[in-house]
Amino acid sequence: MKLTKLFIDFFNSEKAGGLILVFVTFLSLGLSNSSVQTGYINFWHIDLGGHSIVHWINDGLMTIFFLLIGLELEREIYQGELSDLKNAALPIFGALGGMLLPAGIFLLFNFGTTTQSGAGIPMATDIAFAIGILSLLGNRVPGSLKVFLTALAVMDDLGAIIVIAIFYTTALAFTNLFIALGIFGVLLILNRLKVHNLIPYLIGGAFMWYFMLHSGVHATITGVLLAFAIPFGDGGEKSPSYILQHFLHKPVAFFILPLFAIANTCIVIGSNWQSGLLEASSLGIIAGLVIGKPLGIWLFSFIGVGLGFCVLPKDLKWKNIAGAGLLGGIGFTMSIFITLLAFNEADQINNSKIAILVASFIAGAVGFIFLKMSLKTRAKNEETT
Repeated sequence: MKLTKLFIDFFNSEKAGGLILVFVTFLSLGLSNSSVQTGYINFWHIDLGGHSIVHWINDGLMTIFFLLIGLELEREIYQGELSDLKNAALPIFGALGGMLLPAGIFLLFNFGTTTQSGAGIPMATDIAFAIGILSLLGNRVPGSLKVFLTALAVMDDLGAIIVIAIFYTTALAFTNLFIALGIFGVLLILNRLKVHNLIPYLIGGAFMWYFMLHSGVHATITGVLLAFAIPFGDGGEKSPSYILQHFLHKPVAFFILPLFAIANTCIVIGSNWQSGLLEASSLGIIAGLVIGKPLGIWLFSFIGVGLGFCVLPKDLKWKNIAGAGLLGGIGFTMSIFITLLAFNEADQINNSKIAILVASFIAGAVGFIFLKMSLKTRAKNEETT
């Protein structure tokens, strides 16, 4: 399977970014449980212009991450794996199952309780971590599996954005929302008029973000809206979409996501931290990510192929989809992101973050071992034929 240069760049940047995320997470956990604990945690809550540093990261810089996700999704729809309906349907079905089943499992533990708002936490997949783990398997990974996991994670994040917009919007300031949508409309008109200079779009996007931030709808949604307003053109290296996507790869992978990780994993691990894993919300998160994710991704993909809505690539087997589903259980960035929206109590957030780390570690380790064994068997079979 031939992969485009931009997809390879995206995959490689996410691969390296995933490995960096592992390092900064351990660094942050170490500092949060050391002699500099108080000063380190308080640093992220220093007020800058009416908001804390961590708030600027989560609502500001993460918008740029979603902009990159939107640009990658747009490219996949126009020219990539998602441009063919039957090819696109497989990761779409997988992503749908990978969102619905984990949310359902979480609600089995938490329905009717004060923590049921956390149902969105196990629905998300961390692109950087998942791709980072997959990359450790080297050249034995089929191109179709790379595309499937990447498209699945992108669709997953799009689903998370929709969930955030619908279920984690508390009160709407309609004036600001309409202004933000009005700016989006103007940017779409510029697109139709074939204005290919990026500056008007970036300036308009900044204003759209400001009004969205004060509308009650989570400001990071601006990133995806802006991505689809920026002209795609022929998708070539001179198109605005290509230029911006190529530019954002490294800043997102090597600065924004590591900064988000290090700022949001200030987790104080107490002597009785294990007891927090037995809470209903923690059990729902762990079961949702470790069991619900792979089962939902595999089951819905299988149903989609069985009903004829999508096709399984010739170089993939169902056990490869199961392995990708396990890696889909690495929630981390997006799961922590939704945790901050779902819960208000510090202890609840802290326990949920620990549950996410535990679940993501289990999913990543089991997924790596499973894929390593299945792909090794595949490589041996190819050598004998």
